[in-house]
Amino acid sequence: MTDVVVIGAGQAGLSASYFLRRRGVDHVVLDANDAPGGAWLHRWPSLRMRTVHGIHELPGMPFEQPSPDEPANVAIPSYFARYEQLFDLPVIRPVNVTQVVDDGSLLKVETSHGVWTTRGLINATGTWRRPFWPHHPGQETFQGRQLHTADYQGPEEFAGKRVVVVGGGASATQLLMELAPFAAETRWVTRHEPVWREGPFTEDYGRRVVGMVDERVRKGLIPRSVVSVTGLALNDRTRAAIASGVLDRKPMFDRITPDGVVWASGEHFDADVILWATGFRHDLGHLAPLHLRSAGGGIEVDGTRVVADPRIHLVGYGPSASTIGANRAGRSAVRELMRHLETPARLE
Repeated sequence: MTDVVVIGAGQAGLSASYFLRRRGVDHVVLDANDAPGGAWLHRWPSLRMRTVHGIHELPGMPFEQPSPDEPANVAIPSYFARYEQLFDLPVIRPVNVTQVVDDGSLLKVETSHGVWTTRGLINATGTWRRPFWPHHPGQETFQGRQLHTADYQGPEEFAGKRVVVVGGGASATQLLMELAPFAAETRWVTRHEPVWREGPFTEDYGRRVVGMVDERVRKGLIPRSVVSVTGLALNDRTRAAIASGVLDRKPMFDRITPDGVVWASGEHFDADVILWATGFRHDLGHLAPLHLRSAGGGIEVDGTRVVADPRIHLVGYGPSASTIGANRAGRSAVRELMRHLETPARLE
């Protein structure tokens, strides 16, 4: 029996654990990974710190900027590991949570390493373990290679290949620009015309973006992708890629053939590889026994609190699905959850 179980030790989970520790709350953090780092452990090796879209430091410990050439899957997990050690956070790994069930006034967290009974739950499982693969006619007939962003290891494996990159997000454009110099030829396809955004990502703009995402989750709708709200950053690198034709967007193809893709117009592109940069879905299957989803397909939340069950908070979900948002959500979730559980705590 413990007061709070935190599921996931990424940015949001570590932030929540930090504030729980400061309040002296008995808790445990269950993490499915073998080592610290959250989803950053699994980023492709060629992702360097110079191309990471900003990392907001965890509460209480500065993030000392590493070399721009250091792999992100090394630099950020190293920071997370030092953070866990500095604040003596009660992380247990590897532990895979299979399901959470209602047990009267308590919750039972069933895992690969036993059962934890708890009064409150902070879910911080993110999305990395749920890559989204859309289905298209003929997909099963393709004789080349199909892979998702989650499987990408670097541009060298595409040397001399004809590659279709599917997706309108930042990962799609980033991977396309990285692999294009190695590939024989590329095509970029998206469902919607990309919207390019110039200028800095200001605090005011960030608040407006968060507000748009928050409006959806308060209605119990599935959170929209970040790029659908923010658009794609237009900078010197993307401008050059547009000018060179690498980021020449094509509409979504009509079907997949054994040797490529075909548009409704009859245009055909012979392809060796289809790279699905089609995003991820929130990893919430373990919460299914609690029946939290609304008619809109998402989980209705107020801030981080699940409206249907105030014992449960989602961090890294909806408006808190960013590094700075995750920190704020961790603090807010702990404060509100402690109020609900009537645990004496000093408010900061």
